[in-house]
Amino acid sequence: MRLGLYVNLFADKADRPRLADAVEQVRLAEQAGFSWIVLGERHLHRPGYHEALTSLAYLAAHTERIGLATAGLIAPVYQPVWLAETLAHIDVLSGGRLTAGFVLGYRPEEFTLFGTRPEERVPRFEECLELLTRLWTEDEVAFDGRWTRVEGAYLSPRPVQDPRPRIWNGGRVPAALERTARMCDGWTTSFNETDEELPEKIRAYRSYPQGPTSLGAEVIVCREGYAAATTQRARAALERPLRGLYDAYGDWKRTSADAARYAQQWDDIAARSVIGSPAECRERIGRYAEMGADGLVLRVQPPGMPQADALRAIEAFGELGA
Repeated sequence: MRLGLYVNLFADKADRPRLADAVEQVRLAEQAGFSWIVLGERHLHRPGYHEALTSLAYLAAHTERIGLATAGLIAPVYQPVWLAETLAHIDVLSGGRLTAGFVLGYRPEEFTLFGTRPEERVPRFEECLELLTRLWTEDEVAFDGRWTRVEGAYLSPRPVQDPRPRIWNGGRVPAALERTARMCDGWTTSFNETDEELPEKIRAYRSYPQGPTSLGAEVIVCREGYAAATTQRARAALERPLRGLYDAYGDWKRTSADAARYAQQWDDIAARSVIGSPAECRERIGRYAEMGADGLVLRVQPPGMPQADALRAIEAFGELGA
């Protein structure tokens, strides 16, 4: 099972403009054998949230081997040519380590911020990914879309990876799973998808036809994660900061279908997470492998968790054979 470390990009005045804690974590994750560092995206957040793509380039410069992934960029709000060129350059700068993960987005205020509308998000998403994929793989592109038109367009340099970097997409409903199979190479689950829901969702995703440019149908399960000597120590380190994050998510996700999941109690959260002693975490990881997961992205540091606690969790997962 490949493991990814979901990097905390929440910012405050004390750590601006540097990402010193994140650099320390990703270097440790690389040493511990993690397959990816994974960054998310958020806007209009106080006290702050580091921008994902520039942060990814910054962390690329501080690592050598570990994969660099997003999960996920809000594809419908981006100008597709700019996004394709920027991601291609991150792949070039990192020596071919990029995995580009996307989502539709759900916060109306984020769409307004970028001058787009939530009701257009599906066709914008598909137009963005179609043009991005073609710019990554074709010598010259003509494209006449609803929002973007190019003639004789090309990227130079193109991504290092051949034929291109892998593309992930998140989403929970059947239409999102079908779109992921058709346009992408992997599905990233929600952090709060329950273990009971996952097997059927994985089967459904892999039952949809893959598109002609697909590179596969891998499943990447996103989970809260914390490994410690005992279950009690894991809970003591994680529960308070995670509860603070979930309380905030309840407000951010008020327009999302899964908003109610963030009001659940600790036992409900733990039941869909990789939290506990090394033996418990090993068993949980094995369970996801049996379900058909190809990778597991672990969020070990909610905002407010001390850096020392996060580093201990990364080391512990490394010792489990990351």
